[in-house]
Amino acid sequence: MRRVAIASCIGTTIEYYDFFIYGTAAALVFPTVFFPALGSTAGTVASFATFAVAFIARPIGAILFGHYGDRLGRKRTLVSTLLLMGLTTVAIGLLPTAAAIGVLAPIALVVLRFLQGLAVGGEWAGANLLTAEYAPADKRGFYAVFPQLGPALAFALSSATFLASDAILGTSDSAFMDYGWRIPFIASALMVIVGLYIRMNIEETPAFTAEVDAATPAEGQRRSMPFVDVVRQQPLEILLSAGLMSVLFGFFYMGTAYLTSYGTNPDGAGLERSFVLQTGIVGALALGATTVLGGIWSDRVGRRPVIVTSGIAALIWALALFPILDLGTPLAFSAGVVVTLSIFGLAFGPVGAYLPELFETRFRYTGAGAGYNLGGVIGGAVPPLIAPGLTDAYGSIAVGVMLAVLATISIGCTVALGSRSRMARTDL
Repeated sequence: MRRVAIASCIGTTIEYYDFFIYGTAAALVFPTVFFPALGSTAGTVASFATFAVAFIARPIGAILFGHYGDRLGRKRTLVSTLLLMGLTTVAIGLLPTAAAIGVLAPIALVVLRFLQGLAVGGEWAGANLLTAEYAPADKRGFYAVFPQLGPALAFALSSATFLASDAILGTSDSAFMDYGWRIPFIASALMVIVGLYIRMNIEETPAFTAEVDAATPAEGQRRSMPFVDVVRQQPLEILLSAGLMSVLFGFFYMGTAYLTSYGTNPDGAGLERSFVLQTGIVGALALGATTVLGGIWSDRVGRRPVIVTSGIAALIWALALFPILDLGTPLAFSAGVVVTLSIFGLAFGPVGAYLPELFETRFRYTGAGAGYNLGGVIGGAVPPLIAPGLTDAYGSIAVGVMLAVLATISIGCTVALGSRSRMARTDL
């Protein structure tokens, strides 16, 4: 169990590191490097549009890799997602700029970002099933925390790597824009090699093995289309899971990618890049702590009470966040990042156990992944994309109202899910 927990944590950390350095670069670099002719606001919108492309790809990746994860096994599918993510991330680091190849640069960037989305879309459900299907029922929330720590560790690593690039290059913006930003992308190749070695040396989950061994030839034939089966039998769970996840994605990507852009933008907080990246590391540590707290708490009081509590906190904080940020001080910005990520972490901890518990083993990979990543489209793609325009048109409070609406949807969907667990309390 310890080996599986560590393997799932390291694997998701590497996958999400590759995914998040794109978000950091989208805030700090890509508007200038790939969209230089659009100006500050339009360039930021275009940059985050390429960021959002991955969220469109994530449900597709969840269906594609979920199909193979439910048919061929969790382990082999997770090796494929990690390899795809690693290759596309290194390719982004080697991509010529718009100044070198013109419009082909942003087009290639969109294609590579789409492939990243496919990979991370197949990652989350599989990594969480490794722990959820191994763990004892009374400690499932705790063990499911390990893959959920991946985003926190990855965000800290992402910020730290960009800080290291700053330290190596000094304060030269031109050097950072020319080639310094590429270092985190190319360096990820080493991490991917480590992750592949770890994933190749773990066993398939006992729940999946038992399901395959017990299946008759007729049942095996029926398992050939897990996406069709889950849509027919548990469509409500997919939709409600997506609604539950919407505010979590909204808070996470507002607290990371958008606030990184806001913090460094002269029209926003206007803070030093190094300070914003350091704040990101502090926020990531807070996220990791609350993720662990939420998972452990969910084993004691249940998953839904913890998630609903986080949703209520999100509703209140969404309306307070931007008035606080508008104070324009480093302390206000730091509080905005840390509290936003902490609220997200409180719900994100139990979600790692809760979503897999909703679906039957034979299509659990597909169902949990589809609900999770559909929520990413609602909460992860849309808010960072429209936030700059909302801020220009109505002021920053409009973004807070948008997040409050997502929090309301999330609370309602969590309550509506009720007690729909398909995992027995004593056994799978």
